[in-house]
Amino acid sequence: MPLRRLLFSAARHFYSSAPSGGVAAESRTQKLERIADGLLSLTKAERNDYSILFRLKLGLDRLVQAGGGAPTPGTGPGVEAAIEEKEKTAFDIKLEKFDAAAKIKIIKEVRTFTDLGLKEAKELVEKAPVVLKKGVTKEEAEAIAAKLKEVGATVALE
Repeated sequence: MPLRRLLFSAARHFYSSAPSGGVAAESRTQKLERIADGLLSLTKAERNDYSILFRLKLGLDRLVQAGGGAPTPGTGPGVEAAIEEKEKTAFDIKLEKFDAAAKIKIIKEVRTFTDLGLKEAKELVEKAPVVLKKGVTKEEAEAIAAKLKEVGATVALE
């Protein structure tokens, strides 16, 4: 998000100081588009390095040092974990173990939510612990896990 603000402020600066001629504005637009394309093609590490370099060139590093180096909102050790939890929308259903007596019921249940045949489902269940289904929504994963638990399986959502 800060990169977008940077690009928009740069664009505002160029347009506000542009002469009324259309040719100069067009070349500035092309230049800004070239710069924006270059910035957007950078990797995360390169963007971080560019951000530091840009702050140094503008003299903003002195402001941060003078201000006591207060952390900006959205930084800190717990923020990455919170973002990771927020973004978790797809879950994997993992069969950890099952009762031997309930093996047939579990195989039948696995076949209901996968496109596997009897032989493939049997082989999959026998490989426990194994991921049965990947990239499932939370609601669907919980429903499947509840059904498997009813028939005697130990299931984990990852």
